[in-house]
Amino acid sequence: MPRNPEAYEGWDEVFEDDYFDAPAKSKPKPKKKRERTVAGIVTRARGHHFDVTTADERVISCRVRGRLLQERTKDLTLVAVGDRVQVVLEGRRRGLIDSVEERESSLSRQLPGTTRPAEDVIVANPDQVLIVFSVREPEPHLRMLDRFLAIAEANELPAAIAVNKIDLTGLEAARSKFRVYEELGYPLLYVSATQRTEAVLHHHPAEMVQSSGLGQLRDLLLDKLTVVTGPSGVGKSALINAIDPNLNLRVGDLRKFEGKGRHTTRGAQLFRLPIGDKTFIADTPGIRELAPYEIDQGSLAFYFVEMKPYVNDCHFPNCTHDHEPHCAVRQAVRDGDISAERHESYVRFLNGESFQLEEW
Repeated sequence: MPRNPEAYEGWDEVFEDDYFDAPAKSKPKPKKKRERTVAGIVTRARGHHFDVTTADERVISCRVRGRLLQERTKDLTLVAVGDRVQVVLEGRRRGLIDSVEERESSLSRQLPGTTRPAEDVIVANPDQVLIVFSVREPEPHLRMLDRFLAIAEANELPAAIAVNKIDLTGLEAARSKFRVYEELGYPLLYVSATQRTEAVLHHHPAEMVQSSGLGQLRDLLLDKLTVVTGPSGVGKSALINAIDPNLNLRVGDLRKFEGKGRHTTRGAQLFRLPIGDKTFIADTPGIRELAPYEIDQGSLAFYFVEMKPYVNDCHFPNCTHDHEPHCAVRQAVRDGDISAERHESYVRFLNGESFQLEEW
């Protein structure tokens, strides 16, 4: 005990003020680790994993963040090739897709295997579609081409047609098969992935209108994201390899006993071409089943471009242009202003014919 009693004066107040009323010192909270994010574009989809390519050409293997998966519905393609995304890095080569930018455009189809409306996004944010058909081996089925074109129109995507393997028939025979599409105004490129197309065309200088070799095909692709699509076996992968041999895509042989192409491309994949700064092509699987996504009967005629000028001249406002009297579209067919074959394609499409390549 201190000898001086005055030493205790005010002790209670000091103890009370400075000890009991003083806030307890808490341990500092650990700082939350800052997430490192990077922007990129989805260049490949492999089940639940996606390859995302960044601006510095780094390829990051990604999963989708759980929060995004919870927002997914059965009728929604959450992440597709071509999507612009933000990735949370988990190391240098792995990450989580944290967000997906709103799509400016898409190439979609009705989800195969179901009759309810369900969208299957084949490629997100494309600028145009290049539809590849062969002039032979396999033989071109133009009703299938009509569906590709209608789906491109419905998705508001410019479409061009590449007719491959013209070395098998010559330019004149190829043009005779596809002339109707030239007349409709679609750009047509007559090419050969296995030969120098310019040499083939050299013998037909008067027939160079709307036709080109691989050089002009490069010009078409420059600084755009182009979906390359078409049935199996027509040489899509070979054509891409001819543009850039360094890609070295696998090229499959035709099954000669069936006359149908193997599916050599397992899933849609985006490739950057060494021309321009923003040149991407999306190589897609051969699509054996084609059905439009949310194209109603009343709108289908607008996606057959030659029918547009006549649609509003029909006697009945809800005319389907199939069987109704006083139909301006059917009259145009009789007058030869609309191709009878194209009108038949439209009618079959209208009536819900499920197009399967195996039917042929």
